[in-house]
Amino acid sequence: MPLYVYEEVLPDGTGGTQFEILQPIAAEPLTQHPQSGVPVRRCFTSATISKPWSSQSNTTKLSDKNLDKMGFTKYVKGKGGYEKTCGDGPDLIRK
Repeated sequence: MPLYVYEEVLPDGTGGTQFEILQPIAAEPLTQHPQSGVPVRRCFTSATISKPWSSQSNTTKLSDKNLDKMGFTKYVKGKGGYEKTCGDGPDLIRK
């Protein structure tokens, strides 16, 4: 479900306090604050990319610390073969 930003409509028509609410895409926009009943309007905001699809997430998922925590072993090619950077297993796998 998308996270929408709403703001209170003050008596002079300007925007007041903003709040966020999760709503289905098909839901009608709110006209009143769900708790206080104050008139509200939906704000236009920029689209956000969720963390699971961001490039930062990929580097975090493949970090040595995370791989070790998930039970994987990672080897990096070195001069004498493949050297272990995290996980269980031999420290070196020769070519």
